[in-house]
Amino acid sequence: MPWCGGFTAPPDPARQRREAVMRVFGAFAVGVMVALAAGCGGERPSEPPATGAAAAPRGAKDEVTQERAKLSPEDRALVDAQEWCVVSTDERLGAMGPPLKLDIKGQPVFVCCKGCKRKAEADPDKTLKTVADLKAKKAARSPQ
Repeated sequence: MPWCGGFTAPPDPARQRREAVMRVFGAFAVGVMVALAAGCGGERPSEPPATGAAAAPRGAKDEVTQERAKLSPEDRALVDAQEWCVVSTDERLGAMGPPLKLDIKGQPVFVCCKGCKRKAEADPDKTLKTVADLKAKKAARSPQ
């Protein structure tokens, strides 16, 4: 920036450091926002992914089984019937730890995480409809 007589001001090392720190902080803040926006509970497809051997690696299936084993037999049967998170419909119940049990209008509903709990409780009618749809799809795919 020119000052008196057309000369440029000498560089200020303290100012350059502050600007460098602000650039790094800004990039970090943008990265955090992108990570949060891509996290659980975003816009999800209405159709859960296909089930079966091709749907999840063996380790993921074992992890889901272990997490579901932490539930009571009654809750485990309900989770097995629902199979997918009611909010994040592409997330298997048990893939992110033990499923969380909610009571929505007197009916048991399971979600994958605390973030989905808020969304499920915010629209109970939509939540119950999604649970019914998930259970119907699971029943239709299960061999009799």
